[in-house]
Amino acid sequence: MAEKNLPACPVETTLTLISNKWKVLIIRDLLTGPKRFGALKKSIGGVSQKVLTAQLRQMEKSGLLTRTVYPEVPPHVEYALTGLGCSLQPVLDALRTWGEQYKLQDF
Repeated sequence: MAEKNLPACPVETTLTLISNKWKVLIIRDLLTGPKRFGALKKSIGGVSQKVLTAQLRQMEKSGLLTRTVYPEVPPHVEYALTGLGCSLQPVLDALRTWGEQYKLQDF
C-alpha cells in the first residue's frame, strides 16, 4: 500500500481511503466483478470523466483496485478490486443496511 502517513485512528484511516461518495460507489460497482471505465461512469452517474479518472488512480495507488490494460485496438482497460478492496464489502453492507433503516424512519 502506497499510503505511508496514515492517521493513528483506524476509523480515520478507513475514511482516508474511501473518503468520498465516488470511491464508495466505485467499490460498490466493482464488488460484482471487473468493469470497464465506461461501465463505471454510466453506473455511477453524475461523475465527470476527470474526477472518475482521479478517483480510480488514487484507489489504485492505495492498493484497493487494479487496472488491467489489454493490448487491443481500441484499448481495453478493466478495473477490479484487489483482496484489500474486496475486504471493504462488510463496510458497504453495513452502510447499505443503515441507509435502508434510515429511509424507514419517520422524522
